[in-house]
Amino acid sequence: MSLTLYNTLTRSKQPFEPIDPERIAMYVCGPTVYNRVHIGNARPAVVFDTLYRVLNTLYPKVEYARNITDIDDKIMKTAAELGEDISALSTRYAQAYFDDMAALNNLSPTIVPYATQHIPEMIDMVTRLIEKGHAYNIDNGVEGEQGHVLFAVQSMSDYGALSGRSLDDMLAGARVEVASYKKYAGDFVLWKPSADNEPGWDSPWGRGRPGWHLECSAMIEKHLGDTIDIHGGGQDLIFPHHENEIAQSCCAHDGKPFANVWMHNGFINIEGEKMSKSLGNFRMVNDLLEQYPGEVLRYVILSAHYRSEQNFGKDLLDSAWRSLDTLYGFLRTHNDIEAASVDISDSDAYIALLDDLNTPMAISELHKLAREMHSAEGDNLPLAKGRLLANAGLMGLLQQDPEQWFTLSRGSDDISAEDVEALIAKRNQAKTDKDYAGADAVREELKSLGVVLEDSREGTKWRRG
Repeated sequence: MSLTLYNTLTRSKQPFEPIDPERIAMYVCGPTVYNRVHIGNARPAVVFDTLYRVLNTLYPKVEYARNITDIDDKIMKTAAELGEDISALSTRYAQAYFDDMAALNNLSPTIVPYATQHIPEMIDMVTRLIEKGHAYNIDNGVEGEQGHVLFAVQSMSDYGALSGRSLDDMLAGARVEVASYKKYAGDFVLWKPSADNEPGWDSPWGRGRPGWHLECSAMIEKHLGDTIDIHGGGQDLIFPHHENEIAQSCCAHDGKPFANVWMHNGFINIEGEKMSKSLGNFRMVNDLLEQYPGEVLRYVILSAHYRSEQNFGKDLLDSAWRSLDTLYGFLRTHNDIEAASVDISDSDAYIALLDDLNTPMAISELHKLAREMHSAEGDNLPLAKGRLLANAGLMGLLQQDPEQWFTLSRGSDDISAEDVEALIAKRNQAKTDKDYAGADAVREELKSLGVVLEDSREGTKWRRG
C-alpha cells in the first residue's frame, strides 16, 4: 500500500508522488520565539514528526526542515518590555522550544534554519521579485514610507488558489493594514525599514528587516530547492502566510510550483472552547509537562486525526495516561524478553499511518498488538513484542523503559522516587529482622501515598497507582 496524503491545494486525498524518490524535501513552519509555546504549537510538531518517521520507512533520504523565526515585531516588543537583548531573548526561547518538543518525543529535524542567518538570501529574492515586476519599492520621499518593499498580489493571476478565495473575499475577511503607499490594499510587505533602535540590515532599499512571509520562502529555496514535496503547518497559516509564501516563491521562480503537497493540521480547543488570548485559556507545553509526561501529551495529540479540530482537557489527558499505563503494563510483564526485529509493512497500524496519517486507527491497533503480545508464548513472544514496539515507534510512543514509566511522578504532591526507595529499603530491613508488622506498615504507608509494591523472586518493584 502506498502513502496517501490530503492536499489542501487540491482539496483531496491523493497518492504521494515524490519529485525524487531518492530525496524527499519537507518543510514545516516553526515558532516565532518570543515566549514559551502552547499546546497548539506542539500539534504540528508532533504531526509532522510522525509523518517524518513514516517517510523514513519508505525513502532512503528525507530532508525535514522546521524553521525558527528569530526576528519579528513580537520579539522586539517582548525584548523591550523585559529590557533584554533581542538575540538573547530569541536564543532562550528557541532552546525552550527544543526542550519542550524533545519532551514530546519529537525527533530533531534534519535542518533547523534561523531567519536571521538568511538575510542575504531574502534580499536576493526581493531583488528578483522587483526585477520581474512582482514587487515594488516605496521611494517617494515621504518620511515613514520610504524603504518599504511590497509584493504586488495583482501581478499573480492565481493568487488565492490555496485558500480558495478571491482577492476581494480575502480582503473582506482579513484585517489588512491599508497603508497609503500600497498600490493595492492586499499587497503585503517583503521588506520594511528599521529605526535606529531596531534590529536591521543594510539593503538596496535602506536599512531594514524582512517581512514574516519572506523568511520561509528564502530558507526553503536555500536548503530544499525551488519546488519541495511537502509543506506543512497549522490551519491558521493557510492565509495569509502560506498563500503569500506561494506568491513569493512561484513568482521568483517564473511560475514553478512551490510545494506539491500542502498539509495543515486543525485547531486545538480547550475544554470545548477555542484556545485564544481573549479567553485566557492557553495551555503552555511546559506547564502541562509539570503535570503529565510528554508522552501523554503526544498520545492525546495523536488520538485525533490531524486534520480535525481537537479538544484538549484534563479528562482526555488522564484517560491517555491510563491508556499508556495499560500498554506499558503489558510491556512490563515481558520486560525480560528481547524484542525481535520484524517487518511491519503489512501491519494494520502501519497501513493506517499510510492512509493520510490515520493515527487514531493506528493507536487502536497498538492496543490490539499489546493484547496479542500478552497472550503470546514461546518464539511468538519476541515477535509480538517486536511488532508492538516497531509500530509504536512510528508514532513516537512507548519510548521509555516500562519500569521507569511507572515511577514517573503523577502530581506535585507525589512522594519522590528517592523517598520511595528509602522506604522500600526500610521494609526490606524489617523483613530481614523478622519485623513483619513493621514491613506491612511500610507497605500500607506507601499505598496511602499512591505507591503499589510488587514482590517477586527478582526483588521488589514499585509503581505509582
